[in-house]
Amino acid sequence: MKRLVMSEQEIQDTCKYLGKKISKDLANEDRPPLVLSVLKGAVNFTMDLVKNITIPIFMDYIQISSYSGRKSTGEIKLIHNVRFDIKDRVVIIVEDVIDTGVSMDYLVHHLYANFQPKKVLVCAMFDKINARKTSVRVDYAGKILTENDFLLGYGLDYNEFERNIPYVYIPTEEEIANFDKLLKK
Repeated sequence: MKRLVMSEQEIQDTCKYLGKKISKDLANEDRPPLVLSVLKGAVNFTMDLVKNITIPIFMDYIQISSYSGRKSTGEIKLIHNVRFDIKDRVVIIVEDVIDTGVSMDYLVHHLYANFQPKKVLVCAMFDKINARKTSVRVDYAGKILTENDFLLGYGLDYNEFERNIPYVYIPTEEEIANFDKLLKK
């Protein structure tokens, strides 16, 4: 039996709630905000979230890498940069999970230093508050987690496995070992 963290229905309910909150909070912006999805993990969350945002928005994506398997390498690589003009525009970075905060801190500073947005907001499906190594503000959190368990499903992966699962769970060591066997095929 899977150690479920969030069911498919809970995820959809959370996306509805966050979409309504973002719509209300940013309804009076002069320029449509930019929803910036962090690839690859936040794609599922971003798509479900934007379906519930009722104000005009633009969308783009950015891709960084800092993980190998279940561990952060501590080194952030920018793979794909934002392509949209975000000067003087509110940007909402959409991320699957914030744990150490190092990657998000990098992204926020990168955007301010290189693109001069009006404001950068952070929206994460999961906020692992006790895993922080740096201070990061999370403006919208789907679920706050106090444990630092490794999560799979709904975009969260183990070496690309399980991104397509519509719920989030904590894998067992046996499940991880099975994925490792599949990697060798």
